Amino acid sequence: MPGQPRLFDAAITGLGLVTPAGIGVAASWQAVCEADGTAAAPDPVLSMLRTDFSARVPGFDGDALLGRRKAWRLDRFTQLALVAAREAVQDSGLDPRTWDGARVGVVIGNGIGGATTWEKQHLALLGDGPETVSPMLVPMLSMNMVAGYLSIEYGATGPSLVTATACASGSTAIGIARDLLRSGTCDVVITGGTEACLVPSMMSGFSRMGALSRRRDDPKGASRPFDVARDGFVPAEGAAILILERRADAVARGARIHASVSGYGASADAHHATAPDPEGKGAARAMRIALRDAGVGPDAVDHVNAHGTSTPLNDKVEAGMIRQVLGDRPTVTAVKGVTGHSLGAAGAIEAAITALSVENSFAPPTANLTEQDPEVDLDVVAKAGRAQRIEVAVSNSFGFGGQNAVLVISTG
Repeated sequence: MPGQPRLFDAAITGLGLVTPAGIGVAASWQAVCEADGTAAAPDPVLSMLRTDFSARVPGFDGDALLGRRKAWRLDRFTQLALVAAREAVQDSGLDPRTWDGARVGVVIGNGIGGATTWEKQHLALLGDGPETVSPMLVPMLSMNMVAGYLSIEYGATGPSLVTATACASGSTAIGIARDLLRSGTCDVVITGGTEACLVPSMMSGFSRMGALSRRRDDPKGASRPFDVARDGFVPAEGAAILILERRADAVARGARIHASVSGYGASADAHHATAPDPEGKGAARAMRIALRDAGVGPDAVDHVNAHGTSTPLNDKVEAGMIRQVLGDRPTVTAVKGVTGHSLGAAGAIEAAITALSVENSFAPPTANLTEQDPEVDLDVVAKAGRAQRIEVAVSNSFGFGGQNAVLVISTG
């Protein structure tokens, strides 16, 4: 890596993805690279809403993938995480039967918890009374339980926690996981993010605040980050799990290293509940902290995986912030053009895609970007992906409450 020496690398030795682009890393990566529109379609569950479409994970069957006895007691957001974790652990080459569980941590990002369970059981309460509410309501609903179930699944008895920083939750989790390695608390951390809240109550709230796209006649073209005609995000679900180890440990055991998490920065806008600071000051601060943590300067950054929600204000502010901190040198992509916006899972999904971009020397295109907003003065990759050497990349995540998280992901 050019510039200063890296200060601490957390090696990414395992990846698992369950996204609207596909189940598994290979399927998701291929769809993101092809960028053939948003993986969205009319959603019968949301048929009464103005935004009556969403991006769901295609063909996801918890009973088939996890077994009916296990799946019935888990909300969908936990099911998604368990399936992604299975792929990530297998990819890492680590054997949970032989590792020291006390040295293995779990840190998962989530924004809303078991929304499907909450809505179903609330309807049962209103319709047939309290005796019909499931005794599993609380353990299925509580967001901490996804970390709990992952700990149980893999015998991980180290720190187990869930981060909730809205749409930055997945990135926050990865940053904290790296800190657990750096401090010596853990040797391995299962980290990432998950979300499954495509239910009428939650989506009605987003719709009422004007955050969702209303392209009912074109769900596939609805998520269009940085496009002049963008009109809101496409709600989605998904999960991504990354296995992190100290780089020296991964090298010593001969592990395949996809890429490294080399820096993490977090900040708060302290500005507004749902709107970003119009000057992007908090986001810029998080990016500068992440670069400093990685020991690199702005001129070392080759690629940016943008938060890129496809909302008019957020894309404009983020573009200005990237230009302010990094200039116009790095290529920029926004994968929500394919995956939609999976809220608390988005940062982890995008971190995984960024790691694959670094590993494969390829910047995926931004789907549905047909006419770049003239106020977005950046080299946004569109129409076709771009082969390029990526030694240092940045992955941005920003959430309601002005919560910002930025990761620096570099060559392994």
